[in-house]
Amino acid sequence: MKEPATEQPGPPPAQGEEEHLSLALANSAIALPGGLTVDLLGTPAQANHWLTERGLAPVDAGMREMCASQLRSLREQIRSLFASRAEGLPALPAAVAAINDAMSRVPTAPLLRWDDKTGPYRAVPHPTTAVLDHALATLAADAADLLTGPGAERLTACGSTPCNRYLLRYGRRHWCSTRCGDRARAARAYARRGNSP
Repeated sequence: MKEPATEQPGPPPAQGEEEHLSLALANSAIALPGGLTVDLLGTPAQANHWLTERGLAPVDAGMREMCASQLRSLREQIRSLFASRAEGLPALPAAVAAINDAMSRVPTAPLLRWDDKTGPYRAVPHPTTAVLDHALATLAADAADLLTGPGAERLTACGSTPCNRYLLRYGRRHWCSTRCGDRARAARAYARRGNSP
């Protein structure tokens, strides 16, 4: 029996999403032609699925709306910082503070623990209730690494309207996908035809 095909909404991953989870997060709200938007984090179940696909949460993490909302909020702060970097503009202080807050929510080193029978040991706390904090910290740290690393010079917004995604530019390509590139070329060709006498 053939499995039903699951339709992937929106375009394929943009260049750089494989290496940078923060880029994938920034691109998880996709503007489509006709004023449509696909939000891959629109519900708690979708947010849980998105995190699970990237190894940031177990399948049964049980995301609630508050968790999905925090993830969407971090996405908007990261998008703001990516836009500032790509356009060469100053960053909003609130966006920088949000990234720093997310990174500092979890310990970066294993903490000292003490078992009454076996004595001291070190462990990274990762209770189920801290899954979201760990995911947010990982995504925020990745965004900080991208913004301060060698890839920052290649960070750009997709050059096809109405697309709102970001990518790491390689060569002269300024589109997040073949579909966006085709749409931009078609729009230019249409504009040239309309301007010809």
